[in-house]
Amino acid sequence: MSDEAKTGIPKRSERDLEALVERANEAATFLKALGHDGRLTILCHLRGGEKSVTELENLLCSRQAVVSQQLARLRLEGLVSARREGQAIFYSILDPRVLEMVNLLSRLFCEPD
Repeated sequence: MSDEAKTGIPKRSERDLEALVERANEAATFLKALGHDGRLTILCHLRGGEKSVTELENLLCSRQAVVSQQLARLRLEGLVSARREGQAIFYSILDPRVLEMVNLLSRLFCEPD
C-alpha cells in the first residue's frame, strides 16, 4: 500500500515542497512582525483607521521613541504605510492580511466567550 493510500495525503513533488517551505518562511516572517505586544497593540489601534504618531503615543501611554521604533519595524515589513502632513506622520494598515489577522486575534483573545 502506498504512503498516499495509507495517510490520504498526496505525495508532493520536490517543487511543491520548495514552494511550501517558501510560504512557511513568509508566514513565519509575517508572524514575527506581529509577535510583539507593542506592535500588535499599534495594529489594533490602526484597525480603527489612520492614526498619527502622537495619537499612538497617547493611546499606548508610551514614549515617542518606543512607538517610532515599532512603527519602523512594521513599515520595514510592509505592514503599514506612512504619510506626512506638515509635521505629523500618519500611519495606516497597508497589508490586508494584517487586518484579517488582527480581527481574528481580537475575536480569539479580546471578545468575551
